[in-house]
Amino acid sequence: MSATGTVMAGVVVAPGTFALEPRPVITKIPDGWVLIDICAVGLCGTDYHILEGKHPFLAYPRVIGHELSGRIARPAPGWEVGALVVVNPYLSCGKCRACRRGKPNCCYNIEVLGVHRDGGLLAQLAVPATNLYPATGLTPLQAAMVEFLAIGAHAVQRSEIGENDRVLVTGVGPIGIGTALFARLKGADVTLLDLSRERLGLAAERFGFDQGHTSVAAAIDATDGEGYDALFDATGHGAAIEGGFPAVAHGGSYVLVSVVKDDITFNDPEFHKREMRLIGSRNALEADFNWVMSAFREALIDADALCSSVMSLSDLEGRFTDLASDRSGLIKAIVQLSE
Repeated sequence: MSATGTVMAGVVVAPGTFALEPRPVITKIPDGWVLIDICAVGLCGTDYHILEGKHPFLAYPRVIGHELSGRIARPAPGWEVGALVVVNPYLSCGKCRACRRGKPNCCYNIEVLGVHRDGGLLAQLAVPATNLYPATGLTPLQAAMVEFLAIGAHAVQRSEIGENDRVLVTGVGPIGIGTALFARLKGADVTLLDLSRERLGLAAERFGFDQGHTSVAAAIDATDGEGYDALFDATGHGAAIEGGFPAVAHGGSYVLVSVVKDDITFNDPEFHKREMRLIGSRNALEADFNWVMSAFREALIDADALCSSVMSLSDLEGRFTDLASDRSGLIKAIVQLSE
């Protein structure tokens, strides 16, 4: 923090332009909110899409950063100063029908840090106390990776897959890998699909996913034409989503983890013949965050294998554009602000 009462923040000023800009130090905290010192910030597809001007729900300029770990900065009820926390970046209203039904992840009035309002790529941030989870037993870097893994964990829970179910995950980026990891923890037999042999090779080398294909046809052939009990799409590509329908087995489920702007169409007779379920999966719930943290504590997930790069905020200024333009060998890049 500077003597002038400002901190430097990572800001996407406009599509294609990222800069470090001063932001006022937080002096007033709303009732029920807690001030935290940010430790680490994971960069994800959303951040890259914001830089590229591809995000549909965003006003510029925007302080990015929603994959956050931090430490309690000031005394707060129920919290010890210095305690490490994971931030749930989905700020829900608590009043709409979704919230009243226990689904704050799809709140009608949701505000996501780093998207609908400024995020955490700066030294300090105030968030509602209910959006903080104790990160006991985790490192700050692990804690910064909980949110993106919780996306996949939530999708897996939505699918209701079980032991020995045959699963196909399409799109082997960070969200796809996270989904595959938690599907495997459920006991499923997991296959990956991606156009990039490099990504498939990386997933095999680091996580042991040795069943991988570069086409839907090859993935279906590997099942003797029966298809998959659950298919998870993490491609972010409308044509890929539509192309995945034939790979869902009779009685199977298609879980759309990624979001696209396109209209999605499918053949209704085939859909009904298979008695398919089409499931949308958005964000994550507290239970999903807890599942991820438990998996880290029990060494069921290898954080080192997920983390591709750690850098400072000043380093990011010169690297962000390159990271966004070439993510072929990248799983998770993390900006470290403090210990």
